[in-house]
Amino acid sequence: MNPSQKLAAYGAGLVVAFAGAYGIAGAVVPDSVVAGWERGSTSTHAGAEHNAGSAAAASTAAPAAAAIKGVSLSADGYTLGPVTAPVVPNVAGGVDFTVLDRQGAPVREFDIAHEKQLHLIAVRADGAHYQHLHPTLDTASGRWWVPVTWPEAGTYRIYADFTPTGAKSSTTLTRTVQVDGAAIAQRREASRIAQVDGFTAVLGGDLAAGGSSDLTVTITRDGAPVIDLEPYLGAYGHLVALREGDLAYLHVHATGAEPLPGGRSGPDIGFAAEVPTAGRYLLYLDFQVDGVVRTAQFVVDARQGGDEQGGNAGAAPSHGVGH
Repeated sequence: MNPSQKLAAYGAGLVVAFAGAYGIAGAVVPDSVVAGWERGSTSTHAGAEHNAGSAAAASTAAPAAAAIKGVSLSADGYTLGPVTAPVVPNVAGGVDFTVLDRQGAPVREFDIAHEKQLHLIAVRADGAHYQHLHPTLDTASGRWWVPVTWPEAGTYRIYADFTPTGAKSSTTLTRTVQVDGAAIAQRREASRIAQVDGFTAVLGGDLAAGGSSDLTVTITRDGAPVIDLEPYLGAYGHLVALREGDLAYLHVHATGAEPLPGGRSGPDIGFAAEVPTAGRYLLYLDFQVDGVVRTAQFVVDARQGGDEQGGNAGAAPSHGVGH
């Protein structure tokens, strides 16, 4: 593939879903749960080989946790204030919150990253009902608000990803909200092909724990390559992934150059993802065509770094991704 055809893309992050995390709307994540995230537990999907009590898990947990963001409501001197959100499904409402500084005062100035001052990720604890939202800031009060409707009951994780003005790097904070009603957890099988609104997205490349992995998503429609992908948040795609295990938020690096205003490209979108541990990951790709953002979902098993096989038999070939 011609290098000029490679697409720029960035990932707001790798988010990890933990089915046992519970809370109420506006409640602080329990200290015991946060402590578990910060220790860096391993995936619960694969069974005995991922036993958190094993010596191998204990030896790798601390280094993995050190590089993970979004495991607590406070970090880098900032705190995510109580979150107000709807508590019943299918009722229109909004998510309302503030970001507080060390003195407990609302932060009112934020830098723009990927065309927004703050990115809000909402996802149910089993990885279902992913939403990428962009709240509006009331600069007078420091309060953020964005409309939201929960499609089903369950425990939802809220992630705020932002860069306060003057800060050296971004910060990711998290809380939980509980939506009343009976929730049926979803379980997905491994899949590298997603269908959404007549588009087909195929994921190529393997995830390897402990290092950077090149991934490519190829978009087609009715069997023809899609070459009119539009810039979305300053790139041609946005990648978020959720691991079956402890909740965390990991950075994904873009590949390629930043799109020019009004640019179009396709059919490939490239990413370089860093995965801390082996296990199952749910990947979500946002892409835009004709002004409409769509989300393709994949399920991938990441191998331990150095393993010859990553549990991804039948994977689509990579299409020239470079970091």
